[in-house]
Amino acid sequence: MHSPLDSMVYIVDDDISVREGMAWLLRTRRLMSESFASAEAFLQMLDKTGKALPEQVGCILLDVRMPGLSGLALFEQLMASGIAKAWPVIFLTGHADVPTAVDSVKRGAFDFCEKPFSDNALVDRIEQALNLSHERLMARHQQQLLQSRLGELTDRERDVMRLVVEGLPNKLIADQLDISVRTVEVHRSRVLDKMEVKSAVELANLLRALD
Repeated sequence: MHSPLDSMVYIVDDDISVREGMAWLLRTRRLMSESFASAEAFLQMLDKTGKALPEQVGCILLDVRMPGLSGLALFEQLMASGIAKAWPVIFLTGHADVPTAVDSVKRGAFDFCEKPFSDNALVDRIEQALNLSHERLMARHQQQLLQSRLGELTDRERDVMRLVVEGLPNKLIADQLDISVRTVEVHRSRVLDKMEVKSAVELANLLRALD
């Protein structure tokens, strides 16, 4: 579970009363927020802060209809860049835009809330979106760690690892790679050390998670 102090809710809406009301509501639940009057302003923030791959837990409250770049057009960009995966998007929509918002949920948005919305229901969904962001960022971090460990393996260690994961005993690995059993044992031990696992089964599970 993430800490509210480690997360940020981004409010993107051209209506100042919505932005201020949402910011106040989030403060009452000890959630931090940043507000943007347009999709363009939000993109400028991303560009300025270099948040192409977010590290902080977050979610985005996004108005469907805005002057200039629409919420839907911004959502398409966020999906393409992967930001909408790290920061789930909740659309804020008027009644006429509900079918559009439903379609966006099918294409990867987290949810939509119709205006006027229930404060408690919306904040509950925001907290669920933040929890999902935390899970996804943790999973990405684990993938990066795993890739880093794989990068430390030599070509021969990779060869041995592949055969170990297939379940081959040392003798057969030695025969296939035309090396001694003792050399296989050394490489096998180094692979387990570098990948920070204790057994071939644990190694196989780790690599399956990467796939």
